[in-house]
Amino acid sequence: IIGTALGGVEAFEKNSSLALQERYREVSPFFLTTLLGNMAAGEVAIHYKATGPNFAPVAACAAGNIALGEALRSIRRGDVDAMIAGGAEAPIIPSMWAGLDALRACSTKNEEPCKASRPFDKDRDGFVTGEGSVLLMLEALDSARKRGCRIYGEILGFGSSCDAYHITSPATDGAGGTLSMRNALADANLLPQDIDYINAHGTATVLNDLSETLSIKKVFGERSYKIPVSSTKSLVGHSWGTSGALEAAVCLLTIQHQTIHPTINYTTPDPLCDLDYVPNKARKAKVDICLSNSFGFGGANATIIVGKYKE
Repeated sequence: IIGTALGGVEAFEKNSSLALQERYREVSPFFLTTLLGNMAAGEVAIHYKATGPNFAPVAACAAGNIALGEALRSIRRGDVDAMIAGGAEAPIIPSMWAGLDALRACSTKNEEPCKASRPFDKDRDGFVTGEGSVLLMLEALDSARKRGCRIYGEILGFGSSCDAYHITSPATDGAGGTLSMRNALADANLLPQDIDYINAHGTATVLNDLSETLSIKKVFGERSYKIPVSSTKSLVGHSWGTSGALEAAVCLLTIQHQTIHPTINYTTPDPLCDLDYVPNKARKAKVDICLSNSFGFGGANATIIVGKYKE
């Protein structure tokens, strides 16, 4: 199960341009298959001869987390012993830049690209696009033990929701993110006080960071000020449908190394975003359970909770 927001947009841009120029014989015979959102999952399945369920959640920037959540559910139901799950995205093409610019979703701090992604900072002005793919091997515990494989951690819970508010803007009261996190906690049979670290969606857009901060406060109450929250996107940009899987992997490594990565480029605190965002420097901490958010256009929200593997 490999989630994506956009599918093969590069193939679409290149081949549709040829078609519009009436250069039909130059259009690739693989154009349509490369365009389809489920082709990444299909290629991986062919390579590994994986014959179980195979599909691609298409849910904007929540797609990676939803892929992990659906894989978790498939294993819990007993449909499969193991699944490859994650996200894949390659959106860095001219038409995407034009669209994002029209939306005013991306940062315009082009003079210092390394400082452009500024989640939760008062001077944030949009995200920086990234791309890539991250896949995780999810496996039933008995099966993993039989194989004697290395176990990095456990996916404890998954929750999702919809803002039902606006195509691009998150609900201003944070209701969608709140419900997603509460659903994940309930699925994991955990309480808010059990969470040691939150990997935020943290895109560095004005509305998203404020809405997510409000969501965290609603779920965790006064304890929200004591839980470290950081944004991986400050370091690597926003890889759309890949981001949830990437950040789940980051959470597993956070548990392994007992180190929380910082939110970099955090220089001017926003009085409305007033949590502990682990500014600019990594921090050693006892972390056994992490919560990771992914929110997307269309109001899609998905939350994964991962924990330390205990023998």
